[in-house]
Amino acid sequence: MMDVPALLTLTPLELEAIRLSLKISSWAVVGSLPLGIAVAWVLARCDFYGKTLFDGLIHLPLILPPVVVGYLLLVLLGRRGPVGGWLFDVFGITVAFTWKGAAIASAVMAFPLMVRAIRLSVEAVDRRLEQTARTLGAGRLRVFATVTLPLSLPGVVAGTVLAFARCLGEFGATITFVSNIPGETRTLPLALYSLVQTPDGDAAALRIVAISVVLALIALVFSEILARRVAARTRE
Repeated sequence: MMDVPALLTLTPLELEAIRLSLKISSWAVVGSLPLGIAVAWVLARCDFYGKTLFDGLIHLPLILPPVVVGYLLLVLLGRRGPVGGWLFDVFGITVAFTWKGAAIASAVMAFPLMVRAIRLSVEAVDRRLEQTARTLGAGRLRVFATVTLPLSLPGVVAGTVLAFARCLGEFGATITFVSNIPGETRTLPLALYSLVQTPDGDAAALRIVAISVVLALIALVFSEILARRVAARTRE
């Protein structure tokens, strides 16, 4: 007979993977959101030489194999890399093979999705409203803070939650950059990878799959509800 309480009780491995996934995804999104908003605004509102190249570089993680992104991060931010070596020599900070590095890898992979959602929302804002605020004496920064950003909030919310969901599923760049370290970088995808490599680990792997599906659905439903509420308030 099926033991329902045992099925609903999370194991220490599952709890650890969930905790790390939520922690890494949260830091990745919170840390990259200000830059994502700024980049989205630049792409939506500014014309400059090399914009097409800049746009391509922002979206490059979408088309590159994730292991390539992870390897580039390792070369750049590893202990002997140009940036990683400087961080260690000056501040004593190491990000490779740590949860901080996992957050960076997740942020890089999710960044194009965040920027794209916010950019579409900024482009949908009526420029005449911004121009009216400028004619009344508001500076560019104030127009952005009081007109553009509030009207773009539904896109900001959608981009944030979409990036969070992408971070929850990040695997290739993470395992290449920070490896698969229990208690440090072993998120849900990496825990699943470990279990499928383990004899008789099928049942535990299926539980990780179910947990990942539930978390992704919760994130999407939350995104939809929050986006609708923000959109309704914006229209008021």
